[in-house]
Amino acid sequence: MSGTAVAVTTQGKGVAGRQASTDAQVVAMWLHGKATNTARAYAREASAFSAFVGGAPLPTVTLGDVQAYAEELEGRGLAPATRARALAAVKSLLTFAHRIGYTPMNVGAAEKLPRLKLTLAERIVPLETVAAIVAGETNARNRVLVRLLYFGGLRVSEATGLRWRDVQARKSGAQVTVHGKGEKTRVVLLPAPVAAELETLRGDAGPDAPVFVGRGGALTAGQAWRIVKAAADRAGVPAVSPHWLRHAHASHALDAGAGIHVVRDTLGHASLATTSRYLHARPGDSSALYLPTV
Repeated sequence: MSGTAVAVTTQGKGVAGRQASTDAQVVAMWLHGKATNTARAYAREASAFSAFVGGAPLPTVTLGDVQAYAEELEGRGLAPATRARALAAVKSLLTFAHRIGYTPMNVGAAEKLPRLKLTLAERIVPLETVAAIVAGETNARNRVLVRLLYFGGLRVSEATGLRWRDVQARKSGAQVTVHGKGEKTRVVLLPAPVAAELETLRGDAGPDAPVFVGRGGALTAGQAWRIVKAAADRAGVPAVSPHWLRHAHASHALDAGAGIHVVRDTLGHASLATTSRYLHARPGDSSALYLPTV
């Protein structure tokens, strides 16, 4: 957005109550405290919107500008999910700017996000597929990685960020301290067979050494993604990615009777609503099953 100073104050508080005097300051405060990847993505979307409105300062942006941007995104033929992410970032910025008194009103509040088709069910692979992916992986490190992504329900960046100090043995397996999205930490329990296989990778590694080692240091998220993709290709399911294993964890655990709160805490979801998507994607019951056959 424009770095030009704009004399906008918090209503009723005067100049002394001003939180920011430039768009750049607003954006910096808006991004403060967000996870690195989230901040990078939000900054990119804010920059794209700024370019669209010709660098106009936020206080001069109108609802018409936001609506025109939404139409422009649709005109590019972007997928609804892509458009929704872009508009959600813009709406978040405009809401924040109004909240701190930088803009006279929240012009983005009236713009609705595109409706998204529920495609989660398409990305949940059956247990047999997960077993085939694991069975086809002969490299010890890669096999442990695949199993940990599934049994732990970890994001790929969480798995590659693990250090041995994060892994602690327990009588019935192990517990892993996961440093997740938004710098939130959670503890995930692993069953004994997975814990034992994970321990085989330790060797004489120190507590600060990465659990998964690649060339020149810790395995990167990109390398881990390619490992899972290659294992899935060998099993004949080329569409599977590390995040699909996380989806499978959630769905299979719920199917097996795990409480939705337990699944939420294991996966590190911010809200129960996120976890409940798996119930909607793969319901355990339906009124259709109660109808007589005709």
